[in-house]
Amino acid sequence: MKRSVAMMACVLSGALMIGSYSPVFAEGAKTVSAKSAAQESEDTENTQEKTEETKTDESSEEAKADDTAKGDVLEDGVYTAEFETDSSMFHVNEANDGKGELTVKDGKMTIHVSLNSKKIVNLFVGTAEDAQKDGAEILEPTTDTVTYSDGMTDEVYGFDIPVPAIDEEFDVALIGTKDKWYDHKVKVTNPEKKSDASVETTEDTKKVTAEDLKLKDGDYTAEVKMEGGSGKASVTSPAKFTVKDGEVTASVEWSSPYYDYMLIGDEKYEPVNEDGNSVFEIPVDGFDYPMEVVADTVAMSTPHEIEYTLQFDSASIKEADK
Repeated sequence: MKRSVAMMACVLSGALMIGSYSPVFAEGAKTVSAKSAAQESEDTENTQEKTEETKTDESSEEAKADDTAKGDVLEDGVYTAEFETDSSMFHVNEANDGKGELTVKDGKMTIHVSLNSKKIVNLFVGTAEDAQKDGAEILEPTTDTVTYSDGMTDEVYGFDIPVPAIDEEFDVALIGTKDKWYDHKVKVTNPEKKSDASVETTEDTKKVTAEDLKLKDGDYTAEVKMEGGSGKASVTSPAKFTVKDGEVTASVEWSSPYYDYMLIGDEKYEPVNEDGNSVFEIPVDGFDYPMEVVADTVAMSTPHEIEYTLQFDSASIKEADK
């Protein structure tokens, strides 16, 4: 009997001890659980912050890229550029490898392209519908000489086309010999600037005059080299010139009928012919040096004064046939 009572007392004592410690254990479990939740929440917040930072950085980089693209404006100069069209009939002449001469001046861009033939007689930057409205600025052709890989040459029409933007399609309408306008999409891409050609006057290219050469009054011819502009225009060489009282007057014939005047210094010279390519009679103050001239062309949508140099070669001077 005494042993049973004693055993019962031990059981009751153990139960009381477990009961007294259970709240502590429960509280400890709650504390551990709370710490785990807090840590998990903190980890989640850190992950979200890093994600947001990454997104912000990516957005910032994209914004910078956009700003760079928007600020990528071509500086003034002459470039080669690809001229893409949506037509197998309307494209750059094969002799020019799909490229034209892109001129940038005061932020405005114009590309000169030589076509395959003389079948396209006018262009218009815009739609065919707008090309037929009153006041539409129709582009007139130039007559270009192209040289093929086999050495053969041909005369084709070329055009100076205003370019609103690089790498963006724009509308160009054309009219051919059948007197009907057609819509097309074109794009100018991959501009590459040409190296600036500087022509220096050296001992070998020192300017010489008719007096230096002891040229008598009479008619002569001389080879003439022209530089400047888009590189598509040219002048007839050799050119005829006349010497009178020591003064030289040259007859300069352009490869286009659309030059309406020339400037030598402040003096303006009009064409001396009415039909065919433009011909001017201009003074030549010396040979063997790049003489600066300006020629105004009406082949574009608006008249353009273009700077050139003409260099007459004294070594090639011959008396003209009588």
